[in-house]
Amino acid sequence: MSISARMAVMIDLHTHSSASDGDFSPAQLIREASKKGIGAIALTDHDTLGGLESAAIEAKTAGVRFIPGIEISIRWEGKGGVSGLGPGGEMHLLGLGIQSPSPAFLGAIAELSSRREARNREILNRMHELSIEASWEEIIAIAGGDSVGRPHFASLLVSKKIVRNREQAFSRYLRPGRPLYVPKAGLDFDEAAVLIGESGGIPVLAHPMSLYVAWGRLGELIKALKDRGLRGIETWHPIAKAKSCHRLEDLGRSLGLYLTEGSDFHGLTRPDRQLGYSSRSRAINDTILEKIPDLLYN
Repeated sequence: MSISARMAVMIDLHTHSSASDGDFSPAQLIREASKKGIGAIALTDHDTLGGLESAAIEAKTAGVRFIPGIEISIRWEGKGGVSGLGPGGEMHLLGLGIQSPSPAFLGAIAELSSRREARNREILNRMHELSIEASWEEIIAIAGGDSVGRPHFASLLVSKKIVRNREQAFSRYLRPGRPLYVPKAGLDFDEAAVLIGESGGIPVLAHPMSLYVAWGRLGELIKALKDRGLRGIETWHPIAKAKSCHRLEDLGRSLGLYLTEGSDFHGLTRPDRQLGYSSRSRAINDTILEKIPDLLYN
């Protein structure tokens, strides 16, 4: 029976765990999804595959369809004949359905991990320059031994009563242009698309509105990315307005790209992002999987 011939159930194709910057462990994330009646979920932690095995085991126990994934930071400076990223624009590439990571893929992820640690130590050095007392051991403890990121530094600033909450930590210290901001290292788009593809996955452009590209140029940009290996576009996401999401759907269809949706769930610290819901509290249902056979049948 096709998905469309029965009642649709909720899914989520963009989530995070404590393996990167989420609050829940991979297993806790799956249990939470099961509790909410989510039938399929993709774990897409930032630049790491570390949570996939634990999540897959829990998903099998919980009876939740699991889609192994990743969200890769992309180094993008208008190269390759396509420009247009405005100040603060960033590009992330989802890899959905990573079944067999290639040796090259694993090597690239290990390199990103090394660069991430260098970035985090630079943030710590900048804290010292601002006379903020902090140690590497403290930040590791806050991260729980998992991948360290800016949200953990934000929590550290809160714990030291330098700011009231994590939102203030970002607005005063950790956003682009603020004293503790250090740019994130990323992969070239072409490299990331190839690595995802050779590992059994589908390269999907995450939250396109975060590119900060004007609508008049966005179509040109995404078409160029398709020509270079892009196969999908995340059309519905909590940061985007419904009107923009509909326009992204039209653009994606016109280019023959897969259309995906995700909550970009991180946990309790991001109450605006709920498992199974995208923009404007829109429930994400599994009818979209019927149109992505590479995810439906793998």
